[in-house]
Amino acid sequence: MNTQQHITLKPYDPCLKATWDAAVQASRNGTFLHQRDYMDYHAKRFKDASLMCYKGNRLVALFPCNLTDGTCYSHQGLTYGGLLMLPEAMMNDVAEALEEIAKYFAARSCRQIIYRAIPSIYHRNAAEEDLYQLHRMGAVLSGRSASTTIVQGQQQFSKLRTRLLHKAILAGLHVAQSHDYPDFWPVLEENLMSRHHVRPVHTLDEMVQLSRHFRQHIHLFNVYDNHHDIVAGCIVYETDTVAHAQYIASTATGRRWGATSLLFHHLLNEVYAEKPFFDLGISTEQEGRVLNEGLQRFKESLGGRTTVYDTYTLKLT
Repeated sequence: MNTQQHITLKPYDPCLKATWDAAVQASRNGTFLHQRDYMDYHAKRFKDASLMCYKGNRLVALFPCNLTDGTCYSHQGLTYGGLLMLPEAMMNDVAEALEEIAKYFAARSCRQIIYRAIPSIYHRNAAEEDLYQLHRMGAVLSGRSASTTIVQGQQQFSKLRTRLLHKAILAGLHVAQSHDYPDFWPVLEENLMSRHHVRPVHTLDEMVQLSRHFRQHIHLFNVYDNHHDIVAGCIVYETDTVAHAQYIASTATGRRWGATSLLFHHLLNEVYAEKPFFDLGISTEQEGRVLNEGLQRFKESLGGRTTVYDTYTLKLT
């Protein structure tokens, strides 16, 4: 008698929130971005289609995703989606899970799956079975964004950045953690619009809501002058292995005084000195085809080098 247990899929339901969140925490590669309180803050914007993968009665993987115009995205509202693998999930389990997921969405008239892989720096243990299986299934690399990562103990400021650090210290600037997002937000909006012609991905209300839900993971650090005015700041997303600069901004005064040099010296050497990686975020647009060279040079001057965020497309028809 064949007793082999096969992978079955169960659509996520809000009544399964506790089970989902516990599985994210136990997984090899999930982060707080995959917790339901983070995914669901923009539930009205994206049609959730997330799946839970079982082997018999045992949950072995999660697939956070949404549907838009006949395409399954994992996940449009997240920096990375991917298949979240529990520790006991083996290669054959992952392979079968992805095959079943492809069948599931093909049967629902989806043309393709857009798969945003979780970069390996976020993995708590090796977790790239999904990339191998996607290759076997014929998925193609359709996007590659360049981020800049500082490996703890390997960072070295450029000479210019070191000079600006000393300038900031002499100017009497100081760094402090803050919960006052409304004070930082105008600095961020003006910086993004004037220098990059974009707006923050999150609204102020969304960021305040998320920071309250995830007090252990989302932190704001500001640089102040002698009048206690904000001249620079950074919102950090903290996971088990990575401190990620979600937003970085400075005023014209802050740039003149080297405020971001002081900020990152403080973050790298005091706040996150024990964190394996500090990720400064992507410097690319259009799925990685356009590189913002000035932004890239700034991040490299802090001691970072390139990590890629990959997107794969799996055709279903």
